[in-house]
Amino acid sequence: MEMQQLRREDVELLAPAGDWDCMRAAVANGADAIFFGVEKFNARARANNFRMDELPEIMEFLHSYGVKGFLTFNILVFENEMEDAKELIDACIDAGVDAVIVQDLGLVKMIREISPDFPIHGSTQMTITSPEAVEFTKPFNMERVVLGRENNLKQIKKIGEQAKLPMEVFVHGALCVSYSGQCLTSEMWGGRSANRGECAQACRLPYDLMVDGEQKPMGDVAYLLSPKDLAAIDIMPELIEAGVTSFKIEGRLKSPEYVANVVSKYRKAIDRYFDGDHTKPGKEEIRELQQSFSRGFTHGFLDGTNNKQLVDGTFPKSRGVYLGRVEQILRDGVVCRIEAPLKRGDGIVFDAGDPTKKEEGGRVYDIRRKGIKVEGEADEGWVIDIVAGRNDVDLRRLHVGDRIWKTNDPALDKRLRQTYETEKPYRVFPVHVKAVGHPGQPLTTWWTDVQKGTTVRVDSELELEIAQKRPMTAELLEEQFGRLGGTVFQLEALDVHLHGDVIVPMRELNNIRRKAVEQLAGERPKPPVYVKRAAQVYGDAAVPAAPVARGQAELTALCRSLPQVEAALEAGVQFIYADFEFIKQFPAAVETVHAAGRKIALVTPRIHMPGENGYHNNILRLQPDAVLVRNTGALYFYLKHRRENPDAQHPELIGDFSLNIANHKAVDLFLEAGCDAVTPSYDLNIQQMVDLLGRSRTDKLEVVIHQHLPMFHTEHCVYCTFLSEGTDYTNCGRPCEEHNVSLQDRIGMSHPVRVDEGCRNTVYNAIEQSGAEYLSNFMDLGVSRFRVEFLEETPEQVHEVIDLYKRALRGDISGTQVWKTLKATNQLGVTRGQLVK
Repeated sequence: MEMQQLRREDVELLAPAGDWDCMRAAVANGADAIFFGVEKFNARARANNFRMDELPEIMEFLHSYGVKGFLTFNILVFENEMEDAKELIDACIDAGVDAVIVQDLGLVKMIREISPDFPIHGSTQMTITSPEAVEFTKPFNMERVVLGRENNLKQIKKIGEQAKLPMEVFVHGALCVSYSGQCLTSEMWGGRSANRGECAQACRLPYDLMVDGEQKPMGDVAYLLSPKDLAAIDIMPELIEAGVTSFKIEGRLKSPEYVANVVSKYRKAIDRYFDGDHTKPGKEEIRELQQSFSRGFTHGFLDGTNNKQLVDGTFPKSRGVYLGRVEQILRDGVVCRIEAPLKRGDGIVFDAGDPTKKEEGGRVYDIRRKGIKVEGEADEGWVIDIVAGRNDVDLRRLHVGDRIWKTNDPALDKRLRQTYETEKPYRVFPVHVKAVGHPGQPLTTWWTDVQKGTTVRVDSELELEIAQKRPMTAELLEEQFGRLGGTVFQLEALDVHLHGDVIVPMRELNNIRRKAVEQLAGERPKPPVYVKRAAQVYGDAAVPAAPVARGQAELTALCRSLPQVEAALEAGVQFIYADFEFIKQFPAAVETVHAAGRKIALVTPRIHMPGENGYHNNILRLQPDAVLVRNTGALYFYLKHRRENPDAQHPELIGDFSLNIANHKAVDLFLEAGCDAVTPSYDLNIQQMVDLLGRSRTDKLEVVIHQHLPMFHTEHCVYCTFLSEGTDYTNCGRPCEEHNVSLQDRIGMSHPVRVDEGCRNTVYNAIEQSGAEYLSNFMDLGVSRFRVEFLEETPEQVHEVIDLYKRALRGDISGTQVWKTLKATNQLGVTRGQLVK
């Protein structure tokens, strides 16, 4: 079936708001919808954020302008927060919030228990990147999905055509290098979880590239994981034609000027397209966008993967507009041929190519051209002397060849502020009026708010009299009813039926107008009404399984090479997971494990893109005992295969940590969907884990007790970018098959980078960690399966690790002895956390 041609009203421009000024800026500059967070439950803990009691006021403000308001609830919710989460959802339903943007599928389940029709949007944190992942959400009746930022135009089109659910796509703002919802770095290193809105931006830090243990000299490229910023403004027509219905601008931590700037530019781009004008945005527009915030612009992954264009590597933060290079250093400034306009008062910075050192910068004090002071703006292409303020810039620290960036333009900021710092309404809406008058009866008027579709009737208090001199005319009514300045309305059409020469005092006409406007304006902010039921947060909590006796628990091992598989078998492990970089090694693993009379599970990649089902068909052909499923798209594929082949032998399905299961409702949702067992999220600390286990079917849970934590999971390939001349897997020459790369951080730890079959990279933490300390707590709560995960360990190390954990499970040694012997970090998942006894 052909996609329906999209109309202007089908397309939404969605803007961020971290505070009231940002919200006003978005409305004033043409946003159709706003997303915002309240207090703790959202992915921007550092934004000002609104308070829950402001919800009614926010929604009234937005609805009075015909703008939708979406609440971001895009984080994982822990067991002890479920009551608060429910309180916030109830408040959203009451206030008439137009939708919540949700990451946690347990929260989705709870919202549906409260309301069948309250709109839910699947956050980009759900890592939805394939039609199958969209299909997985269908039973929960979600209104739309926000696709992963790694999807390209072809994939977006394909997902839309197959899944037929409205799609929201990021078009502007900062990019994460990692798949959203799949980044554990910030929490691992700083105790601040990205899945909890506290991202500390580890991808913006400098790293050294280690190849086979040796440092590779990289010149001034140190920011190996810091992507440029997304700006899709020049490919809006392609996105609209790919079927995207909501265009999302990133930036709840940005200024109101940024919001005004970006929203107004994208509003123009969308309107141009629907006006049939296919001109690209001009140089000036792009420059203004860069001025508000830019680490350099890119289309991200929308054109497909090009590893050479995503990361520049020489600076991690916003630079603004490129002006040119220092050509000569004078006693009071520098000479430069400028590539963008510049005037007195603009902010500039000098970039010597080492962002770790303090950079010189300040305001432009004066501009000279050929020795003469420039009064207005110096234009692109001019060679000028830029005079610096004496106290701002230390000219002795500059070099010929330094890049100059224009970091700030006060005139632009002022112009942007004027859009929302105004007493006038930000938008006006057309009104149609019909007036009918007969002598001896009141004048009857009907006022229709066209956009909202509401009509009110207002009659004059006095009856119409026969006019002696000048009877009323349509022109007179138009003048009186058209005086709508200062209101959100504008008279667009007037239909007058006066019978005979009639008249009514002027003040009556003014009264009619005032009443009508008041009533219409009163209708605009009324919230939508949703079904709301009383639901129990813990009414569905399960009773944990009986405590597991010493020696009764099972140890499973995840191996990443064939020698590790063989070592785990020798060490007596009964159930083995094979998680290999290259799928061609799977058959040997299945054969080896089955020959030993043990069970094997094959592991899916963490990401599922359109057209990647060959991988999963291959797994099914090998007939493993189980599949460890790492995303909802793959899970849907296997569940569908089960349904369509009811008589065949099917592998067990085990849901892995990356499904982000953080509360009992999420456990239930995945078990009800068809998983045979699940693994809790790595976001849980020990207390949160114990809370979850206390309300879940622990006989269906497997806990990872030892591992190198997978921190970043990314479409951006470090091997291709820095070890090859190519741009993607077709021309990179596969350096990943020959070399081992790791990223060395500033404290000298080397974090291994591994590649999967789809060329995605995972950066693993340098040191392994152990939850051995808590084994007895988990066994008391009925958990009987524990997993150890290997990365680069030798067969001898595999033996040692397995033996230690087996002894601990039997009760021969303490958990403390295990992690101390292994020199592992004593923690579970990504944070230390204490167990409150």
